[in-house]
Amino acid sequence: MHRRTLLKTGLAASTLGTPLIFGSQALAQGSYKAEYRLSTVVGTAFPWGKGAEIWINLVKERTQGRINIKMYPGVSLINGDQTREFTAIRQGVIDMAVGSTINWSPQVKQLNLFSLPFLAQDHAGLDAMTQGAVGKQIFQIVDKAGVMPLAWGENGFREVSNSKREIRTPADMAGLKFRVVGSPIFNDTFTALGANPTQMSWADAQPALASGAVEGQENPLHVFTAAKLNNLAQKYVTRWGYVADPLIFVVNKDVWNSWSPADREIVRLAAIEAGQQEIAIARKGLSGSDQSFVKQVEALGVKVTELSPAEKAAFEKAVAPVKAKWTPQIGTDLVKQAEAAVKARKPG
Repeated sequence: MHRRTLLKTGLAASTLGTPLIFGSQALAQGSYKAEYRLSTVVGTAFPWGKGAEIWINLVKERTQGRINIKMYPGVSLINGDQTREFTAIRQGVIDMAVGSTINWSPQVKQLNLFSLPFLAQDHAGLDAMTQGAVGKQIFQIVDKAGVMPLAWGENGFREVSNSKREIRTPADMAGLKFRVVGSPIFNDTFTALGANPTQMSWADAQPALASGAVEGQENPLHVFTAAKLNNLAQKYVTRWGYVADPLIFVVNKDVWNSWSPADREIVRLAAIEAGQQEIAIARKGLSGSDQSFVKQVEALGVKVTELSPAEKAAFEKAVAPVKAKWTPQIGTDLVKQAEAAVKARKPG
């Protein structure tokens, strides 16, 4: 179009009372979807899904309905394949997500940091990583990988359960078949402990546990109760806190860029608030002097075993080769930074 024509067009638009809007502002004002698709692995019976629901409601309220979001639990937008979720967000198949660092680690190798066995140690150690310089660096990495990270959530520390016997030593795990998530570091960790790990989705894990094809699993205690794993022959739980499972609230970048700056800030602050609420839900009864949730698990007829420091140290020693193998893949400097943050923590 020639300059004269452009000028005429601009003048006409101005005369009609419709000013021309160029660039990202036009995109922001003209490309909102009627509904955005948010992916989670689990629904609102779990703290994870509850956090997503809180985010959805806050955004709808604070944008006065400009941004409407629908949750798709069970990673149903990608046929239940948890490890494809990050790629699907980047590609736009999924608009938004509250996802696990574990599930996204095959695409973003630095996220395996949180799966290094016995790194975080406790809630204070996890906070020292996610809420400090390490967390900021992880967000930069996720951003560079093509997805917009906004806030941290938490699935919790993953405890081990099985149908056969109490686990107090690595020797107690010998030969037991455990369902593990689809991240190779989990295969390495359980193999180092003498177990027989089998990778499968959560949807496949439940019937496998029910049939006895798999004898054990590892998940936070809130997942244990919400999924009623005591009804799937899981009679023994050991609290070893070997791996923390932080969640990240994210948005597809094209979707993010389509919103006005004001709406982006609303969504970001809502994610932070939802994340804080979700973390509190996930930790309720499992932190500090309040261990009431453990009593709820025991009331289901499950034996809950607490490891002594010496018993925990035996597991840490057994998986030391896993840490040595994975540290260079994650990034030696990043791991050292995380270790320093955990060491300097103030346990709550």
